[in-house]
Amino acid sequence: MSRIIISIFCILTTISLKAQSYYVQCEDTCSHIHGIDISHYQGNIFWEAIGNNAKMHYVYLKATEGGDNIDAKYERNIELAHQHGLKVGSYHFYRAKTPQVIQLSNFMAQCRPGEQDLIPMIDVETKSGLPTSEFRDSLKIFLDLVEEAYKQKPLVYTGANFYDHNFYGGFLDDYKVMIAQYTEKEPVLQDGRDITMWQYTGKGHINGVNGYIDKSRFMGKHKLREIRFRHQ
Repeated sequence: MSRIIISIFCILTTISLKAQSYYVQCEDTCSHIHGIDISHYQGNIFWEAIGNNAKMHYVYLKATEGGDNIDAKYERNIELAHQHGLKVGSYHFYRAKTPQVIQLSNFMAQCRPGEQDLIPMIDVETKSGLPTSEFRDSLKIFLDLVEEAYKQKPLVYTGANFYDHNFYGGFLDDYKVMIAQYTEKEPVLQDGRDITMWQYTGKGHINGVNGYIDKSRFMGKHKLREIRFRHQ
């Protein structure tokens, strides 16, 4: 019986050590500028714990999607994130078939300039079934509207593969981009363009959030000041 107990203890110890190593995150092993993005999927956030995390320098909050979807946790999240000293930005999930003016109105009703520390981010992950050329035209109209409304170009978020298939060749050269690629290797886009930020995991962990969270960091010599909201 004692041998069985010892064996079980060894197994549990091994599992515990593996779990500890699993929770070692990128920000624990490098000096880049790190942040997170949050939506209603993370549920109720313990913002005090995130605010006390010296390794997290910014947070992007989902505000809206398409023409009428408002993230249920946005108002609470932006209020508490500010209360606990975080640099906050807001993002909109773009739906290419929804009229751009309607999407902008939805976003602006939530993403109020006076509450922003970081430039707006536009999340682009789907063409909504449109041909590439039509999709690009649709997106460019929206990006121009956002720039006109907020007096600064938005940050564009998209995946590495989505970028290579749809934006290759300079379409987004005037914009800073956050590229999602969940590998240990830094992303390199086929057209070789500069990447401002890299979302390196969708399964990160952080005190204050129950479950997975998206984490990102700045690439190379890029700094937080590059995405600061310029208040007029």
